[in-house]
Parts: sequence; C-alpha cells; structure tokens
Amino acid sequence: MVNQTQVKQQGAPGTAIDVAVQGMTCASCVGRVEKAIRAVNGVEAANVNLATERAHIILRPGATDTGALAEAIRDVGYEPVEDTIDLKISGMTCASCVGRVEKALRAVPGVLGATVNLATERASVRTLGGSDVTPALITAVEQTGYEAEPVRSGVEQTDRERAAREAESAALRRSVILAALATAPLLVFEMGSHLFEGVHHFLAGTLGDGTVRILSFLLATLIQFGPGLRFYAKGWPALLRGAPDMNSLVMIGTTAAYGYSVVSTFAPGLLPEGTAYTYYEAGAVIITLILLGRWFEARAKGRTSEAIRRLMTLQAKTARVMRDGQEVEIGIELVRPGDIVVVRPGDKVPVDGEVVEGASYVDESMITGEPVPAQKGVGAPVVGGTINKTGAFRFRATKVGADTLLAQIVRTVEEAQGSKLPIQALVDKVTTWFVPVVIGVAALTFLAWLVFGPAPALTYALINAVAVLIIACPCAMGLATPTSIMVGTGKAAEMGVLFRRGEALQALKEVGVVALDKTGTLTKGRPELTDIAAAASFAETDVLRLVAAVETRSEHPVAEAIVAAAKRRGLDLPAPQSFEAVPGFGARAEVEGCQVVVGADRLMRQMGLDVAVFADAAARLADEGKTPLYAAIDGRLAAVIAVADPVKDTTPTAVEALHELGLKVVMITGDNRRTAEAIAKQLGIDDVVAEVLPTDKAEVVRRLQGGGAARVAFVGDGINDAPALAQADVGLAIGTGTDIAIESADVVLMSGDLRNVPNAIALSVATIRNIQQNLVWAFGYNVVLIPVAAGALYPFFGILMSPMFAGLAMAFSSVSVLTNALRLRGFAPPLPASGTDAPAARGRLAPAE
Repeated sequence: MVNQTQVKQQGAPGTAIDVAVQGMTCASCVGRVEKAIRAVNGVEAANVNLATERAHIILRPGATDTGALAEAIRDVGYEPVEDTIDLKISGMTCASCVGRVEKALRAVPGVLGATVNLATERASVRTLGGSDVTPALITAVEQTGYEAEPVRSGVEQTDRERAAREAESAALRRSVILAALATAPLLVFEMGSHLFEGVHHFLAGTLGDGTVRILSFLLATLIQFGPGLRFYAKGWPALLRGAPDMNSLVMIGTTAAYGYSVVSTFAPGLLPEGTAYTYYEAGAVIITLILLGRWFEARAKGRTSEAIRRLMTLQAKTARVMRDGQEVEIGIELVRPGDIVVVRPGDKVPVDGEVVEGASYVDESMITGEPVPAQKGVGAPVVGGTINKTGAFRFRATKVGADTLLAQIVRTVEEAQGSKLPIQALVDKVTTWFVPVVIGVAALTFLAWLVFGPAPALTYALINAVAVLIIACPCAMGLATPTSIMVGTGKAAEMGVLFRRGEALQALKEVGVVALDKTGTLTKGRPELTDIAAAASFAETDVLRLVAAVETRSEHPVAEAIVAAAKRRGLDLPAPQSFEAVPGFGARAEVEGCQVVVGADRLMRQMGLDVAVFADAAARLADEGKTPLYAAIDGRLAAVIAVADPVKDTTPTAVEALHELGLKVVMITGDNRRTAEAIAKQLGIDDVVAEVLPTDKAEVVRRLQGGGAARVAFVGDGINDAPALAQADVGLAIGTGTDIAIESADVVLMSGDLRNVPNAIALSVATIRNIQQNLVWAFGYNVVLIPVAAGALYPFFGILMSPMFAGLAMAFSSVSVLTNALRLRGFAPPLPASGTDAPAARGRLAPAE
C-alpha cells in the first residue's frame, strides 16, 4: 500500500509513503532493500519491516520520482507491489486539460505513471501499492481545477456515467436554446442594420439608436454571464494558475468583444475618434456556436461508448438462488461463490458456474460466436450473460461480480479504449504549449494591428486578436486519437476480437509476418477419423463398426476419434471380448466371434499381411498429413483408415486473406516435418518451422523478428504458446485456448475463428487511417486558419476573418473529428467470422502499409 502523510523531517515538510515489497525472507533482505532505497536521490529516510513486508519511506520536499524507488528495489532482487487506480475526471474540455491533469497525477508521491483520456474522461494511474494513494490523487486533480472520483466497476458505474453524460448534454442543450433565442434579435439589431438599410431605418425610427444599443447590451449580458458563465467558471481559474485552456481562450476573446462594446455604449469618449463601434453580436454568436459544438460533441461522445453499454446489457439484473431450502430472487450483486443458482427456460445465466442438476441447451453466441446452442449437463461450465433455451438446470456459482467472464471482457475493452497509442505522443507534446502560444499569437496580432493597421487600428486589432483566440481549437487535437480508439475497439468487441492492450491496435497495422501455431489454431486440436477405404470383399460400415468396438476399450486419442466417428454414423457398437493392447503397434480383440486387429502397417506385416494393396491410398494420406492405420478381420486385410487433426474449415480462407494483405505466413509446430509440410502445402503457407520444442517457440519468433527488422504477430492457443505470444510484437490468443495463453496475448479471438486475424488487421488499418485523418484535420485546421485569423491574407487580398466565422469553424473542427471517428462504427469485416454478420467480400482487404 501507499500511505501518504505529511511529516516534519529536520524542520522541512516532507512526504512519507509506505511501499509493499515482495520476496524478502530474512534480516539481510531488509538491509539490502533499505540500503537501496536510501541511495535514491530525494529519499530522506527508509525503514523496512520484514513482518509487514513494507518499506516506510520519507521523501524530501519536492521529491516525486517513484519510478527510481521501484527500480532500486528491483535492482537488489525484490519486487515492489504495483497497482492501477482508475479515476473518473470531470471538467476537461480539450487536450491541454489532459496534459495538466496527467502532470498533476504524476507529481503525486507513489505514482509511477498516469494516462488521461479525453474521450472516456478517465485517468489510469500506476502506483506503488494499493488504493491508499487515491485521496492524494483526487486532491491533486481538484487543485488543478477539475473533479475526480474513483471508477466503480460494473453496471452501476456505467449507469452513473451515462446519467452524468446525459445531464451534461441536457444542460448544454438548454444553454444553446437560451443563447440562440437571445442571439437572434442581437443579429437583427447589429448585423441587420449594417446589411440592410431598411432594417436600420426601421429600428432607428421605432426604437431609436440609443435604445437599440441598450437592448443589445442587455441581451449580450444575458448570454455572456448566463450560458457563457461556464467559460468563466473553468477558464478564469485556469488562467490564474498560469495554465490557460480552451475555456480561457473563449473567455478572453468574448470578454474583449463584450467589454469593448460596453465602453463604446456607455463611455464612447474613452475610445479614439471613429472607433466607437459595438460587437455585442460577435461575442454572443461565438458563445452560441461553441456551446452548439460542445452539445454535438457530448452527443457524439456518448455514441462512441455504445459498445460498452451493449456489453453491459448482456448481464442479468437478478438471479434466483437457493437460500435455506427456498428459491429466492436477489440482485446479481448479492450472488456469492458457492450459491446454487436456478435457471429456467429463457433466463439469462446470471454469473459463471458449473451445472450441478438438470440439462439444457444454452445460447453462447455472445462468447463463442457459434449460432448453435451448446448442450449443458451436470459438470458443464456456464457463462454469465448467455441465454438458456429449453430446459431448466441448477448450477453452483464459481465466479461473480468483477470475476465473471463478461465483466472481464468489459474491463478489457474499457482498458483498451482508455489506453494511448504511440501516435498520441506528438499530440501530447504539442498540446502542452499550444494554448499559451495561441494567447501569445493573439497578443502579437493585437499589437501588430494596433501599430501597423489601417484606421480604426484599435478596432482591427481587437477583432483580429479575438478571431485568433476563438479559431484555435485544441479540442479537436485531444479527441483525434481517443475517439477513434474507442469506436475501433468497441467495433472489434462486436466482431469477437478483444484488444487487451490498446497499443496493439497500432502495432497490428505494422505487422509484416504472421506466425501461426498448428494444433488448435490452424487445426481443430483433436484427432478425427478423416478417411476409411474398405477392401473389395468388405463393407465400409461393417468394418468401422467392428474396429470402433475394439477401440472402445482404448483410451488413446486416435481410438476415441474412431469411436466418435462410428457414433456419429449411428452405429451400434457391440462389446468386445479378450481385448489386448499392443503398445506401439495397435490393438486386437474378439468382436461378435470375429478376430479384429487395428494398428500400424508394421502390425499387419507382423501378422503376415501385405498392405501393398493400399500403397497408393496410404501414400496419398501421408502426403495430406494424415496417419494411415489398417484393419484386419479374421486374418484378412479389411481396410485402411486415416486419422488426423483436421484443418479448421475457416483456416484456408483466413490464410488466403492474410496473403491478400501482403503478409508472410509462417507455421510453427512441434509436429514432424512431413506432416507439417503437408498441411502447409495444403494451405499455401509460405514457411514451416517444424519439430520445435515448446520452449523454443519464442526463440523462433525472435529469429523472425530479425532484431527488430520485421514486425511479427503470433497466433496460438496453448500453454506452450505463452512465451511466443509474449515475445511477438503482437500476440493473438485463441479465446477457446488456455487461460495462460490468453493472459500472455495482446489480442484475444473470442470464437477461435482464424478469419478474425485478417479482420483484426483490417480494422487496425482502418482505425489508424481514421486517426491519421483526424490528426491531419486537427493540426492542419490550426496551421492554416490561425494565420488567416491573424490577418495574414489582408495585405494581399483584403480578407479578414470574422470572430463569428472563427467560432463556427472551431465548433465544426471538433464535431468533424468525432463524426469521422464514428464512421468506424460502419466498418464491415472483410471476411465473415463467428460473431460477425458481415458478408463475404473478397478483394476488399486493404493492402499492407
């Protein structure tokens, strides 16, 4: 835990933090850890307690380099406990807000790193220890001028955030309506009089110029300190802290226009002759347009998180559990591990568990993507959020709350949506100094027009400086990346692709080599009977029936495959007598009075039987990567049988699609080279690395990477694939595989359908292209329009930008970025895969970039 207290050390205030340390076993460990911590710059004192496994560290004032503490502890062979704290941040409006919140969070002692996402309005903070540092983090955020609270898990947090977003959208809508209603007559008074002489004469004759100015003042004041008050509430404190944000720009610009107009109305003698104009409509229109843009922005932000809401709706709200022998309906949050849960036909399974009574068919398409309901009986696992179809059953709850698979999926998507891509680094650097530079440019613009501008110079100086302040829009820069990530990862979740790390979304686009494990990835992972060819005097069905009867006594996977094939054909298998296993050769038994032998060719030769009659068939089967076996009945050769781990039906299409993307496809397997090469030839795989030990797969991936020369994605499903998944630039785990493989991966293919590999790559390409479009717009908009607003075109073309147009353009900038990001919701996967309804569309795959 990190426990922060202010302490006095030698008369100076410092900070004390408690860091949990793992791995200490004796007093000498304590001494080494203490010595290492004390050597870190900024540490005043350190005391380590072996019993509590904690280090109590006193830092000098201003010392906040927690990362150095963590490294010092690791360097002497121990592990500081790290934790991640998620905070909901309120009040951020632009990218510069993000930079200030991140800076404040990173300055808190005990913090290793912090990232803030404008689109999700969340902060993810890595700390040494647990949640005791949370109050200090919240205080740091509040001192920066924003609000923070811990993120609560599950439906409650989602509902609260949705309610808060809807409340903010409603408030903005009311502000927009009020501002628009007050701005409309202002436009008639100010702009109408200038543009239409008849309007001017009508107003002068009915109301009088003085009355029009007073009415304009009252309407502008209502807008400036009514709907526009939010800009002062946020912008003024930020300005006082020396960290101005977008609200500060709007506040300064509209206040300048409003203040100038007030002086012109009530004390025109203070202004140079010929400059006593009013610009009430400028500030009013700017406030109205910016509020309109923020309202659209708030509505669009809500749509970007729809994927999370759809996932949350899959969860049941209540559960029927057995308590004291009675069936009781309770809230899902009250279900505990070990509870017996009752599920009726049509019910959603509330939590994860194991069936203890009854049987049914359960629709698990939300997890596996398979449309056919899965049969469930005693001992079968069930997953929360799936839908029971026909029967009723009871199950014992094993995972509840945040531990259920659905909750983990939601958490995974949220984490991916909240992460930052490497492409965001440039944006972060620019936005930290963007607003102060804009204020500086506006000041220079004002001075330049005041000194060198035509008469009335003061009016030109004011108007152009205000235009510069209003046109600058760091909002679009801050939203460019996170909104695309949110929509892209949400779309991926709908396709059955979970990005466990957001960074993988960018890395996947840059992959040049896709390495695939064979068993369970390219193939089904279990042997099946693929071929049976009977000799001339035997019937295929009779041979299979007798052979399967023999194999019912064997536990070998090949035997199980033969028995399963016979049962699928509905064959009645008699009980064998005098069963004998011949290790390394096969098995023999008496079945219905017949002597039946099944095994390898060497067993047949041992019996004096010539298998040459099946030589061509056996060679063909071996070339296809299948294992030929032979059956003999009553001393006569009866059939050749082939058993293999068959390639998944979807694998050829997936490999073809990867080639269309311009990628090299490599198969890595522990199987013998002949079998591996046969499958590779069948699928058109470019390269094969066979007979690889499980521990060597990561080394093969490392060789494929060529010291960083090539980006490699590895796809696998087994425990032995975990090191390779971790070593690859992007690891993709089959969701039907082992937990350890999934934990080692960056991306999880929930259904195990390999077609989602090219789908994920195509989505990665589309998302990064979308981000690039957003960034080009956001940066290009400012690069082009800020000089225009400053009056760069005036000397050549006599063109000046009205502050009203600047306000409209600024609002359009943010809305356009969000709208472009939302286009990703219409992304159609190039290949149909389990969990997607996309039609097959050959040739639509984007080329590798």
